[in-house]
Amino acid sequence: MKIRNQTQLSEFLLLGFSEDPALQPLIFELFLSMYLVTVSGNLLIILAILSDPHLHTPMYFFLANLSMVDVFYTSTNIPKMLENIQTHSRAISYAGCITQMFFSIVFAGLDDFLLSVMAYDRYVAICHPLHYTVIMNPRLCVQLVLMCWVISVLDGILHSLLVLRLSFCTHVEIPHFFCELNQVIHRACSDTFLNDLMMYLAAVLLAAGPLAGILYSYSKIASSIRAISSAQGKYKAFSTCASHLSAISLFYVTGLGVYLSASAAPSSASTAAASVMYTVVTPMLNPFIYSLRNTDMKRALKRLLFHK
Repeated sequence: MKIRNQTQLSEFLLLGFSEDPALQPLIFELFLSMYLVTVSGNLLIILAILSDPHLHTPMYFFLANLSMVDVFYTSTNIPKMLENIQTHSRAISYAGCITQMFFSIVFAGLDDFLLSVMAYDRYVAICHPLHYTVIMNPRLCVQLVLMCWVISVLDGILHSLLVLRLSFCTHVEIPHFFCELNQVIHRACSDTFLNDLMMYLAAVLLAAGPLAGILYSYSKIASSIRAISSAQGKYKAFSTCASHLSAISLFYVTGLGVYLSASAAPSSASTAAASVMYTVVTPMLNPFIYSLRNTDMKRALKRLLFHK
């Protein structure tokens, strides 16, 4: 029997990682710690960039936006999971699930697009250094970030509206710690062909597109670096890209791991565990990636924390 979700379905159940009550305090402490590190680390990056005039450049403008998105991304999923563990409940309302799914899609897309925009910034800086300030002017930087937001929000709206048309049975269990699009769709009682089609089409266009742009940018960067005669010049050029390459590798490797685990075991908790890598671990590690090997960022953080 099919029951229309809009009128009768009131909630979903998020199964999380484990049903063992003894593990819940450990999971709570682990994710609370990671969440606090993620939020504090990314906020420090934003404050350091805002407070240091030397960091008011396109590269750090995009980095501040990436850090802001990472704070929003983890705040979309982790607090609800922590609340459920604390209240010994697995429930999330139907409206809450759709809202969480929408923002997860938006912020995951923003991460992807901002990384590709940052790759373009590095391409212009290394391949066209004399024209860098002219090309990467403040107006273009703002336009690129706005474009990222518009595309991501439209993608989130599209998938959310398609989910709203689905019918769900009265008892819906999601083997995940948040309302992930693929998991929600495959819990529906009605036909999901259109949802699956749009989900895979969006994945090809909105994930493969930015990745192609990143690969193209770095192929040009690699050619330019090879053309530099001095070893010191090559190292300096590469060092400006090292942090960004690390962030890209982490984002795409973890994302690929999620889809491979989902293909191997679509109903198991392994998908949820793999999702932790790009929803929690990647945003948590980004501040360390961009600060530990970046002299300007380390200097700005020291000034911010120790007033030096």
